[in-house]
Amino acid sequence: MATQLTALSIMQDAPVIPVIVLHKVEHAVPLARALLAGGVRVLEVTLRTPQGLACIEAIAKALPEAIVGAGTVRNAADATAAARAGARFAVSPGYTSKLGQACRDLDLPLLPGVATSGEIMMAQDDGFNELKFFPALQSGGAPMLKAWQGPFGDVRFCPTGGISPANAADFLELSNVVCVGGSWLVPANALDSGNWSQITDLALATLTLRPS
Repeated sequence: MATQLTALSIMQDAPVIPVIVLHKVEHAVPLARALLAGGVRVLEVTLRTPQGLACIEAIAKALPEAIVGAGTVRNAADATAAARAGARFAVSPGYTSKLGQACRDLDLPLLPGVATSGEIMMAQDDGFNELKFFPALQSGGAPMLKAWQGPFGDVRFCPTGGISPANAADFLELSNVVCVGGSWLVPANALDSGNWSQITDLALATLTLRPS
């Protein structure tokens, strides 16, 4: 029986949640295997492409040890479709109360996207204290997260957008950051060429990013 997941437990699993954009369903399972081999099992497959849901379904069926979720979930219909495909969590670029309620009704842990203090307050009003800071660099980066430590000391963040190996550790050093989201674990050229060992190596390199 699968353990009940929470947004916090998903964030705590590894320092980096890979943000995955797939155009070919046949890439989904070998990619997920490569990330698992590198110690990364929380996988955010975005709904930015028409193949996103089918990729989630393929990974969920073939690799139950992976924790596959849906990214770019924007409304209740997206959340419902993602849950039906086998997603175990959802990540959204922004937040609405309707989306939050839909995910609660589905028992689907949600990481809502926020970029301002007002958006944090709206999410907290609905009981969400684990949030995606997006787009992180464009919205103020690490200095903004530091500024939020005072008024929002009970909120934990997953900054996403502009995060790279060059700056990930700077974000992870912050007390209110649990993990970061990043697309660099899944380079397009590695996907296109089927260079799964490169993806495994990139995943392995992220495991030491979080301060002990």
